[in-house]
Amino acid sequence: MTAKSIFIGVMSGTSLDGVDAVACRFFDGDMQVLGHSYRPYPQTLKDKLTAILAPGHNEIERAGALSLELATLYAQTINDLVSEGLFSVDEVRAAAVHGQTVRHCPQAGFTVQLNNPALVAELTGLDVIADLRSRDMAAGGQGAPLVPAFHAERFTGNVERAIVNIGGIANVTLLPALGSQAPVLGFDCGPGNTLLDVWTQRHCGQSFDRDAAFAQKGVVVEKLLNVLMADEYFVRPAPKSTGREYFNEAWLLNRFPALSTLKPEDVQRTLVEVTVAGIIRAVKQTAPETQELYVCGGGVFNPLIMQSLSQSGLTVQSTSVLGLDPMLVEAAAFAWLGYRFINKKAGNLPAVTHASGLRILGALYPA
Repeated sequence: MTAKSIFIGVMSGTSLDGVDAVACRFFDGDMQVLGHSYRPYPQTLKDKLTAILAPGHNEIERAGALSLELATLYAQTINDLVSEGLFSVDEVRAAAVHGQTVRHCPQAGFTVQLNNPALVAELTGLDVIADLRSRDMAAGGQGAPLVPAFHAERFTGNVERAIVNIGGIANVTLLPALGSQAPVLGFDCGPGNTLLDVWTQRHCGQSFDRDAAFAQKGVVVEKLLNVLMADEYFVRPAPKSTGREYFNEAWLLNRFPALSTLKPEDVQRTLVEVTVAGIIRAVKQTAPETQELYVCGGGVFNPLIMQSLSQSGLTVQSTSVLGLDPMLVEAAAFAWLGYRFINKKAGNLPAVTHASGLRILGALYPA
C-alpha cells in the first residue's frame, strides 16, 4: 500500500440535484470505500444550470460564472469529506472532478463540462484531475459513458449481467460472464429521472417524485408510451450517448403536442414506463443472454421503476448486493478513473465509446 493510495471522485450528474464526493483507497488491485460527502445544489444554482442547458443570451459569461460557483461547491464537498477524519489528507493522491455537463454533442465532436479545476486545487490543496471526456472524443469516441470500464472491473460475475445507472439519463453496461471473450458494451439508453423530475416540478412543485407517490396515482397511457418510444434514439445502434439537451420538456411536448389533454398523473406514470422500456429494450436487443440486472443511481429508490424492471424476467437488484452503495457508484467510478490516470492506464473502452483505441483520460491541475 503506497503512502498516497486514496483518490476522491467528485460527481454532479444530469439530475442536477447536487455533488457527491467519495474517497476510495486502491491497493493490490482492490478498492475500499472510505467515506462519502454530499452537498445539494441551492435552488438558485439549479435554476441557472437548467437555463444554460438551452441556448440563450450571454452564454459565455454565464458559463464562466457558473464554473466558479460549481468549483467552489466541489471544493467545499471535498473539504467536508476530508474534515470527517476518516483518513489523513496526506494519503490523498488526487481528486477526480468531472464537472457539470451542459452540452454533450458527440456527433459534432465536443462535450462541455462546467468546472474550474484550478480553483478546486487552490481551495482544497489537492491535485485535481479533470477534463475526463475530451481525450476519448479526440480519438473519435463518444466520450461517454465512461463508467463501463469501472463496472467491468468491479461487477463482472459468473453470468451475463447488466449494470444500469438511472440518474437524469439512464445508461446501461452489459457485462459478459467471467472467462468470456465477448466485449463489454455500454451506452446511454434513454431518459432516467429527468422527465419524471421535470413533470413533477411542473405539477407538484417538488424537485422529484418521492416514492413515486405522484406516478402511483396514474395509469399508463399506451398511446403516449408508443409515441415517445418511437423516437429514433431508442432504435439507434450503439455507440450512443445523450443528455438533458435532448430528453427534456421540449422533447416531450414536441413528441406529443396533446399532452395537456391527459391527466398529469397519467403522464407521470407513463414516463416511468418510458424509462423502464428504454432500459429493457437496450438489454434484450443488445445482450439477450443477460440474466441479472443491477441498478444504481437515484432511480433505485423509485418503487415503480424497480417493480416494472422486475417484470422483465430478469433478476433485478440494487448494486448494494454487489458491495457498493447505489448512490456511490458514479463518484467511485470517477475516483477509479483518477487512479487510472495517475498510473498511466487507460480509462475508456473502445467497444463502448467507439474511440480508435485505449486512451488515458484526464488532465492534471497540481495542488
